Amino acid sequence: MYIKHSDDVPAQLVGVGQATTIQVLISSEEGPHFAMRKFVMQPGGGMPRHTNTVEHEQYALRGRARVWIDGTETVVSAGDVLFIPAGVPHSYHTVGDEPYEFICVIPNLTDTVEILED
Repeated sequence: MYIKHSDDVPAQLVGVGQATTIQVLISSEEGPHFAMRKFVMQPGGGMPRHTNTVEHEQYALRGRARVWIDGTETVVSAGDVLFIPAGVPHSYHTVGDEPYEFICVIPNLTDTVEILED
């Protein structure tokens, strides 16, 4: 067991994202079954359409984003919960002038990301 503050976890740019950072709050080495990450997408930022080989459970903390999941587009905001099954195409783009922040939990399995052409 341990406790740490998210401010003590360095944020890194997401290479395939636009104006997007990730903090690995609980790594696969720290948690036996799941990793927990926090994403921050600045205004105008987001992630291109892609797939992952693992499912995602997400909780929106702040801001709004247009999220496209398997052909359905929805605007999400603080308090919304998302489930993205493994292999399902999805993308994000912030809405408005506030960053979109969310927690994302994934199983500790190999995750291969495939960027899809628009």
